[in-house]
Amino acid sequence: MKKVVVITGTSSGVGFTLAEFLIQKNYIVYGLSRSIPKEANFITIPTDITKKQHVTQSIEQIISKEKRIDILVNNAGKGMVGAVEDAKAEEITELFDLNVIACIHTISAVLPTMRQQKSGKILIISSIGSEMGLPFRGFYSASKSAIDRVVEAIRYEVQSFGISVTSLHLGDVQTGIAENRIQSIVSDSYTQNFNTVYEGMNAHVNEGLTALEVAISIEKLLHKKSLKPHYYIGKFGQKMGIYLKKFLPQTWFEALMFRYSGLKKL
Repeated sequence: MKKVVVITGTSSGVGFTLAEFLIQKNYIVYGLSRSIPKEANFITIPTDITKKQHVTQSIEQIISKEKRIDILVNNAGKGMVGAVEDAKAEEITELFDLNVIACIHTISAVLPTMRQQKSGKILIISSIGSEMGLPFRGFYSASKSAIDRVVEAIRYEVQSFGISVTSLHLGDVQTGIAENRIQSIVSDSYTQNFNTVYEGMNAHVNEGLTALEVAISIEKLLHKKSLKPHYYIGKFGQKMGIYLKKFLPQTWFEALMFRYSGLKKL
């Protein structure tokens, strides 16, 4: 029997590539996104996932037709750059609405069906940056760290129903993420260091994994009987940062990050 997969954020990038890849692998794929991508082979249900009612209606539509949902991949999200001091409350709210609260909307919408089935997999696209505070990406790191903690908690709550939940921590991926970032106005005090970090940030995206490489890695996880709490998908150097953060004294790690980011004492 074909598995029914729901993926959020499928209008472009990793979400679109994963949806197309899973169609080729004989899955039934539904994408939830605000816009319908051109020339897609999967079904898109236009959905604003920051609105709980929209999510509920879209999931009910899928269940009405397919009678089940086997896999949810919560991919929708966005970045945010700028100094912590300069961020506006409405920018922070917009970020957390999509990266955290919308994610919870979709999880809550599929859980009743998965409980009834006594099976299901929920994969949340997080970031390697969730494991550390990144300069000029503090709120992005915080939003991804927040959803990671939710994942760790919900694993305890749904395991007895045969449902597996995991965070997939991605490193840099060659997508158009830079075009959709929230960018705070950067005050003069931070301009020099911000420009250095931002240039490096975009260069790392261009050197990252392709969306197809990420899709292949994710599809392999779908065959596992159960999922670990966390998986890391990215270039070796970025994944190594996770282990350095865990084992080095904090001041040593900060010194490495300071140099890696090209920051200068002003």
